[in-house]
Amino acid sequence: MVLKVGDKAPDFNGIAENGEKISLSEKVREGPVVLYFYPKDETPGCVAEACSFRDRWDDIRKLDATVLGVSSDSTESHKNFKSHRNLQFTLVSDETKEIRKAYGATGTLIPPRITFVIDRNGIIREVYNSQLNASNHVEVALKTLKSF
Repeated sequence: MVLKVGDKAPDFNGIAENGEKISLSEKVREGPVVLYFYPKDETPGCVAEACSFRDRWDDIRKLDATVLGVSSDSTESHKNFKSHRNLQFTLVSDETKEIRKAYGATGTLIPPRITFVIDRNGIIREVYNSQLNASNHVEVALKTLKSF
């Protein structure tokens, strides 16, 4: 079951594309977090989504938010994807799919594309689930971030 607005965001520990350990609780202390789950590096929809976050990076940072992209790809794949697409934000490797399971962001054939906007208190303020409208995830996230 996908988490919903008002739920406490489950903390997690993960490995970023650069090999550093990160946790959601550390990132939330710094400000709001846009946590987005996507199917696979370098696929058309995932490129569109990641580049949308990249292109709106200044707007996101003006709201003191951090972006974390999560997929089951390896850290090496994330490192290449981030470099190739000039992404400014962190990509988290979830090869065991534990983070995805904690958020209910699981699917049968293709992992779902879901974005969670999490406030400084660790509360989910928005859940946007759209496999096909990849570029709209950043717009929904920005609208939510501006609302609190």
